[in-house]
Amino acid sequence: MTRTGPDGIRATLDRATRERALHRLAERRYDVLVVGGGVTGAGVALDAASRGLRTALVERVDLAAGTSRWSSKLVHGGLRYLAKGDLPIAWESAHERHALTTTIAAHLIRPLATIVPLDDNTGPWLGALTETGIRLADLLRVGSRTPRTVLPPPLRVSAEAALLHAPGLRREGLRGGIVYWDAALEDDARLVVALARTAAAYGADIVTHCSASQLTDTTAMLTDELTGATLSVQAAVVVNATGVWAGEHEPSVRIRPSRGSHLVVRSAALGEPRAMMTAPVPGHFGRFVFAVPHPDGLVHIGLTDEPADGVDGLAPEVPQADETFLLETMSLALERPITSADVVGRFAGLRPLVASAKDSQDTADASRVHLLVDDPGLPVSIIGGKLTTYRRMAQDTVDAVCRRLTIARPCRTASLPLVGAADPATLRHVPAPARLVRRYGTEAPQVAALADRFGPWLADPVAPGCPTLGVELLHGVLAEGAITVDDLLTRRTRVSMVEADLAPAIPVAERVLALGATIPTRLAREVTARHTVGA
Repeated sequence: MTRTGPDGIRATLDRATRERALHRLAERRYDVLVVGGGVTGAGVALDAASRGLRTALVERVDLAAGTSRWSSKLVHGGLRYLAKGDLPIAWESAHERHALTTTIAAHLIRPLATIVPLDDNTGPWLGALTETGIRLADLLRVGSRTPRTVLPPPLRVSAEAALLHAPGLRREGLRGGIVYWDAALEDDARLVVALARTAAAYGADIVTHCSASQLTDTTAMLTDELTGATLSVQAAVVVNATGVWAGEHEPSVRIRPSRGSHLVVRSAALGEPRAMMTAPVPGHFGRFVFAVPHPDGLVHIGLTDEPADGVDGLAPEVPQADETFLLETMSLALERPITSADVVGRFAGLRPLVASAKDSQDTADASRVHLLVDDPGLPVSIIGGKLTTYRRMAQDTVDAVCRRLTIARPCRTASLPLVGAADPATLRHVPAPARLVRRYGTEAPQVAALADRFGPWLADPVAPGCPTLGVELLHGVLAEGAITVDDLLTRRTRVSMVEADLAPAIPVAERVLALGATIPTRLAREVTARHTVGA
């Protein structure tokens, strides 16, 4: 069952809601102005709005325009942090994974088996140590109350069973494997969009393509990037949630951007794996390159962790050195080595790590703990962290906002489902194609029905061999705030992940944007986001 927000507001973002929000920004004093539309900023907006605070969010480009769309698409329980002895972050990760997987975004997250091959690269001593860490991580799953029906406990398997999970593994020297379960995210950008839309259902004003400058603790200067118009905005508290750009508004903090590069290959290149495959990075205990299979027939290979000062935070390039490292390391675990000829796409994101005096030059060693800066006379700044723990970061931030406002409002987001979310049993009975249910949850029937209302061509793929349908683009325009072609093809959908799909999809996106401009707002509301905040 689903419901609207507390005031009957639907979780719809479009040009009309954006224009109304800009008008209110010029006239209204908000309790909270959030600057930054990534996963952290959207999480802060939802937390604040769901506590009943008058909330606005502004974003210079688009929702998930930076780091939040370039993650590894994993909601992990912190195994890597256990390997580094960082138990608090590992526990926080497992706790937040539980909330995301079972309640908040159950429609966007699926259990994912991971196979650690026991071969010549993982000798008996290292294999035993790795298994110990995996079983300790499973204790965190138990402690966070995630049932084994959601994430089964780990087990050792034979070489034959390992090859069933990952047929592409190198046979020579394969003794068996360790299988453990974590959570995979269908689409990180869709998580951010769902957060923003759910915040809108609780009354938050969401404005993309609107930059903020001259931030103080209570004011900001905004520029509408579509028209060039400027306006001064007042709020009781301004929150700086700008990720790798946070240091521009918080001079006391130095950000150390770390580039995480990924390669996209066809599943066939790795033997159609059913589980995430791992390959240890030589000379680095607890660090792996992994290959994450996705239901649409693609595999993402990652991850690098390299200093990236001065790099474009919106769309960092994948250097040749990163590509070579990922291909060579992953190939150590494969029967057939992969090469650049297998790569169909590339992407990288910058982690906004917080620098400290004791940090080494290796960003892989830098802490992933988040930092909340709450100094009088300055914006509240939330910096660092990682996607899995965005909700906790938002909770800490809004707690600080409430302290400034001298009010007590408990956080609700640990048990608040996002738009489209539902339990697995409900999702199995949603009358829509499985792929749309994975991406839109209970809204999938409304997305599919757009082709019946506005043209059968919308039921076609946007490019030959591409799984994305035209209805997904139109839904992005009518209900999810997409304004540009780039909004549609790189964030509301992931067409741009496969480089060859982008050029043929651009004319389709332009046609959809033109169509969306002709549909009256009232009609758009009738045929799109009937489902808002999942219950």
